[in-house]
Amino acid sequence: MEYNVMITGVGGQGSVLASRIVANAAMFAGYEVRTSDTIGMAQRGGSVISHVRFGDCIASPLIANGNVDILLGFELAEAVRGLKMLKPDGMAVVNEQVIVPPSVYAGISEYHEAEIKDFLEATVPHLHLFNAVQIARQAGHWKSTNIVLIGALSQIEDFPLNSDQLLESIIQTVPAKMKELNERAFRMGIRHMEELKNGHK
Repeated sequence: MEYNVMITGVGGQGSVLASRIVANAAMFAGYEVRTSDTIGMAQRGGSVISHVRFGDCIASPLIANGNVDILLGFELAEAVRGLKMLKPDGMAVVNEQVIVPPSVYAGISEYHEAEIKDFLEATVPHLHLFNAVQIARQAGHWKSTNIVLIGALSQIEDFPLNSDQLLESIIQTVPAKMKELNERAFRMGIRHMEELKNGHK
């Protein structure tokens, strides 16, 4: 068995922490795990791409193009950047948050949010696009957006790691003072996916 998760986002969103949580959960479950993080030039604001691979025998930490089982997108445009890595039948779980790059403010480039959403919906057959930031705020703080997304991830059909394994990894990885907030955010991410499956948005 081999499973590949790719996490894309912008510096400061907590995507590297999310990759560590998924990797730790996979190790707790007894899988062999390999990870790799690529961080943009700016600590905050630059592109961040994390590869998390786990299974019975994993040789390389890097996922080849077209081999991602789940793309976890923390930001719209960064999710689109990662689409070339996704399997034809892969799943994308994407946060609707927009972080406009400095080049847009400088007039060098443009950011068309509606067109990006339309492109994702037209290109990815298995897409779940939702406002994870809003759910995180309801949980207590927007910084728990990454944990909301992991909660949603735990409910994806055929995902090898269950919610108990991921929650245990969250508890062991985040600071103790943030445990209650993050557990609440995780469960709200789960509830969102359950409501979706039951036909409620």
